[in-house]
Amino acid sequence: MEDVTDAGIYARESTYLDRYVQLGVASGRVLSVSFPETPDGEAEPEHPVLEQIFEYLDGIEPVTFENVQVALTMPTDQRAVLEQVREIPYGNQVDVERLARMTPELDPDNEDDLILVRTTLDENPAPLLLPDHRVRDGPSAAPPAIEQKLRSLEEL
Repeated sequence: MEDVTDAGIYARESTYLDRYVQLGVASGRVLSVSFPETPDGEAEPEHPVLEQIFEYLDGIEPVTFENVQVALTMPTDQRAVLEQVREIPYGNQVDVERLARMTPELDPDNEDDLILVRTTLDENPAPLLLPDHRVRDGPSAAPPAIEQKLRSLEEL
């Protein structure tokens, strides 16, 4: 992927989402993705990852974000869950139990592991790039209206 080392906040308005898409970036990695009604006052509108996101939102062809580096500064078990979320293909869904089964060291029959999966999805720092909207019975870190539009875009 192109050099994304420019640290800062980047945002652009999406007419499809009726919100802004805002990124926090540092050291070439995306730290956060959010969907504010009003962007940070210092946000810049141009960034290569925003370009990819808007290609995705155009819905013309699938965009995978596989080359986008996301900083996952969280406990190892939560990072493992989000790494598996990232592997769910465009246009596909899994449930929380299946996601637990996909994640090394988690047991889909253990209620504590299922709670871990749901908590991780809810605290996802980069929804869309780590597509928690593809987990049909789990929470999303994106606002509900955004989650539904992302599902609709992928015909989920």
